[in-house]
Amino acid sequence: MFLISKLVWIFAQPLSLAFFLVFLALIAGLLRWRILSILGAAGSALILFVTLYTTAGNLLMQGLEQRFAKPTADPDNLQCMIVLGGAFENEVNTARHGIEFNGGADRFVEALRLAQKFPQSRILVSGGDGSISGIYEGDAAASERFFPLFGVGKDRLIEERQSRTTFENAVNTKEFLASQGLSHCLLITSGFHMPRSVGIFRKLGIDIVPWPTDYRTDGQVRLGLDFTQPNLNAQNLATAIREWYGLVGYYLAGRTSELYPQ
Repeated sequence: MFLISKLVWIFAQPLSLAFFLVFLALIAGLLRWRILSILGAAGSALILFVTLYTTAGNLLMQGLEQRFAKPTADPDNLQCMIVLGGAFENEVNTARHGIEFNGGADRFVEALRLAQKFPQSRILVSGGDGSISGIYEGDAAASERFFPLFGVGKDRLIEERQSRTTFENAVNTKEFLASQGLSHCLLITSGFHMPRSVGIFRKLGIDIVPWPTDYRTDGQVRLGLDFTQPNLNAQNLATAIREWYGLVGYYLAGRTSELYPQ
């Protein structure tokens, strides 16, 4: 299932589909299938235009982020928090032994803030190597270097290093929580990733409080044209579509009880 999901995404992401349609148009042109060639070229151009020069990706991202609102105040007391991996540049960290972050860094910044405010809390970091090769360290391993730099002792960390997917995050986390006698933890992950994460944790009967972070939109996006930031538009559309692939796939596989949890 893990390998299949990786391969599906390689070929099903927007820019891959655009390339496939260009290739189809080229082959059809060589074979003198004029209508098919025109349709392929037009489809590729449409995908590229929507991906690069519209707010479609930001709008999809905003919808995901708004499913679970972040509480307006910190809890009165905090026993534990679960931080889902996906925030470290694992290839770079493995080679350089550093703590380089990607765009999801807010997951760990927020966890650090809460850890310092609630010194009695435990931090369960769930994240192994999600690459196909499996040769890199995961977020859990990198967190062992990150948190102590800011005064959070290793004795407060619970490292779940085996999971490669969100489903494995939840399954393995459930076992760790049971072994440590922990419950009612905050679930910290990116806002766009929260619906799928909550759906899986609910399905497994894990008692969590959604604590979204790492927002990519301002909450006021409307569908329209945007020629100012094509790279960001493409990135957000790809991220949102990938998340929707996950929502639909997990629902059809019975790993969540709701298609679009809220």
